[in-house]
Amino acid sequence: MLILWVVLMKKVAILQSNYIPWKGYFDMINMVDAFVFLDEVQYTKNDWRNRNLIKGSNGLQWLTIPVSNKSLDQRINETKVSSSNWHNKHWKTIQQSYSRAKYFLRYKDDFENLYSSLGNEILLSEINKKSIAMINHFLDINTEIYDSVAFEKSEGKSERLVDICNQLDADVYLTVPAARGYLDTKLFDSHGIHVEWMDYSGYPEYTQLHSEFEHGVSILDLIFNEGPDAKKFMKSFED
Repeated sequence: MLILWVVLMKKVAILQSNYIPWKGYFDMINMVDAFVFLDEVQYTKNDWRNRNLIKGSNGLQWLTIPVSNKSLDQRINETKVSSSNWHNKHWKTIQQSYSRAKYFLRYKDDFENLYSSLGNEILLSEINKKSIAMINHFLDINTEIYDSVAFEKSEGKSERLVDICNQLDADVYLTVPAARGYLDTKLFDSHGIHVEWMDYSGYPEYTQLHSEFEHGVSILDLIFNEGPDAKKFMKSFED
């Protein structure tokens, strides 16, 4: 009798939280079995942690959460919001930019309630994680989500990532192309963990408002313009 053994490989990704990220971020979450927020690391100014792009009638527009940055050693999960009304301003701008989008009214109430609740949050990390969780729900992404504080970690960029992967029994570590500059792939190999690199090329265009098409905008753009068809324009949902 022929017995077929199916080997299930567990894939893990570890990444800093971003504010209303672009579609590639959510593809990465959906491509793994476990996704870990790594917000114990240094907060970097002018990055994706507290801002992202949407498309308005005048082109690309930044939505930036004002935060207090008191030291170079400040961590993402220590970073606090410095304005009490940012969420109302952001929601007003989103409404102005996407009120004519095909599916805006379908999701309007949900996102308006989200932004209202975000105004009660003080920490940037919690704002990011809360909004990402809601968008995961809209996209039917059911990946297990963790926070890096729950794991024992060594010092060193690659070492702490390997430690988290080991505690999650990972066989594969999926990471971003920018990590090629620092990741010690030999260390991963020595622990029996294969490193894969996220490929962000080849995304199809979708219906988009306002001037020339832009891929690198917040996932909100895709959701409001394509609604339930949004997944058709993402790589992780391809047949």
